[in-house]
Amino acid sequence: MLVFAGLLLLCFMQAVSATPDIQHWETDKGVRVYFVEAHEIPMVTVKVLFDAGSSRDGNKPGVAMLTAALLAEGAGGLSADQISRGFDDLGANYGSGAGRDSSFVSLRSMSDPEPLGKAAANLRRVIFSPDFPAPSFERERGRTLTGIKQKQQSPSAIADDAFYAAVYGDHPYAHAPEGTEASVQSLTRMDIEDFYHRYYTARNAVVAIVGDLDRKRAEQFVTDLFADLPQGERAPPLPEVPALKEARTVRIDHPSTQTHVLVGQPGIRRDDPDLFPIYVGNNVLGGSSMTSRLFEEIREKRGLSYSTYSYFLPMRQAGPFIAGLQTKNDQSGEALQLLHQQLLEYQRNGPTEAELKATQKNLTGGFALRIDSNRDILEYLAMIGFYGLPLDYLDTYMEKVAAVTVTQVQEAFQRRLAPERMVTVLVGQQPAN
Repeated sequence: MLVFAGLLLLCFMQAVSATPDIQHWETDKGVRVYFVEAHEIPMVTVKVLFDAGSSRDGNKPGVAMLTAALLAEGAGGLSADQISRGFDDLGANYGSGAGRDSSFVSLRSMSDPEPLGKAAANLRRVIFSPDFPAPSFERERGRTLTGIKQKQQSPSAIADDAFYAAVYGDHPYAHAPEGTEASVQSLTRMDIEDFYHRYYTARNAVVAIVGDLDRKRAEQFVTDLFADLPQGERAPPLPEVPALKEARTVRIDHPSTQTHVLVGQPGIRRDDPDLFPIYVGNNVLGGSSMTSRLFEEIREKRGLSYSTYSYFLPMRQAGPFIAGLQTKNDQSGEALQLLHQQLLEYQRNGPTEAELKATQKNLTGGFALRIDSNRDILEYLAMIGFYGLPLDYLDTYMEKVAAVTVTQVQEAFQRRLAPERMVTVLVGQQPAN
C-alpha cells in the first residue's frame, strides 16, 4: 500500500510539473494556430484573436469594442436570440470582447463531433457573416453610453482613464477601449462594417485551441471555421510609445471618502528582453500583495492605505507601469510622498538577496496552479500566439524566473523606470487648506 501510494504521488507530481505540449501551424489562408491536446475531459475551448483592439480605432474611439459586442447580435440572417439558443441548446458557451491590443471571440463546447460541429458552424456564422442589424446597433451603443456615464461615478475608473490619457498622449493606447460619450454618439453602422471588413480577416487572426481533439481534427476545425473568411492582410505595426519628457500631476476632484492615486509611465513590450527581471523584480516591489515592499512600508508600518500595489502590463508596444493605492483624503499627500520615495529607492537599489529568493520560490512554487485548467492553458496559448512568444515559453518559465539575479533586477529597473518623469493621478476630495 505504501509503495502504491508513493507511485501515485510521484505520478501526481510529474503531472503537475509537466507543461503542455504546444503544437503550432499556419493555414493556407495565413491563420496562425496554437493547439494543445487535452483528453482528460470531453471538452474543447477555442479563442480566436484579431489584431483589432481599440488601438486600431483611429479617430473613432469605441468602434473596436462595439464591433466585437455586435458580432453575435445577428448573423447569417439569424437573430441574436436564435444564435444564442444555437449555442445554449448544445451546452456551448460563446464570448467576445475587445481590449487595447486585440478583439476576440471564444467558444467552449463538447468535443463529440456532432455538437462540436454545430457549435463551430454557429461560431463561423458569427465570425464570417455578422449582419450588424440597426436595432441591435442602437441598443448596444446605448448600453455603451450608459456604461461610460456610470464610470463617472467610479473614482478608480476616472483615475484609470486619466492615467492612460496623460501617459500616452497622442498614442493609440491613450483612449479608453469603450470610447467617449461624444465618439460613441457619432459612430454609425457603416463605421462598424468598415472596421469589421478591415480587421476581421484570416491573416489578422490567431487561434488558440485546447481540448479533446487530435491534430487532424484540430486542423479540420480551423480550416472549416475560416473557409469563407477573406484572407486580408495583417494590421500594420503600432507606433512606438515615446518616453515621458517630464513629470506631470493630474488632480481630479471627486466626492469620494478616499483619494485614488496612480503613479507610472510607459513600461515594456511583451517581447522585451528585460521581461523576466522586471516581472520578478516587480513581484518584490508591489506585485505580491501582502509580502511586497509597498504593502510593508505603506500599509503595515504606517497604515496609510488598505491596499497598495504595482504592476507592469506588457503589450504590443510599451504597456504601462502602474503603482497605486487608495487612502483617506487628508492622508493623500503623505501617502503619495512615501510611494514616490519607495519607487525611487527601489529603482536605484533593487531587492535584497533574501527578498529575491523568497519571491522566486513563491513564483515557481505556484506556477503549476496557474496552468492547471484548460482555460488557464488557453489564455497562455492566446498570449503566446498573439504576441509571437517562443513555443517553449511555459517550459522555460521556472528556469528563467529562478535565473534572475539582484543585479539583473537593478539594471532592468534602472533602464525601464524614470521616477523623476512619472505621471501622477489623484482622484478624490482635495483637503481643505
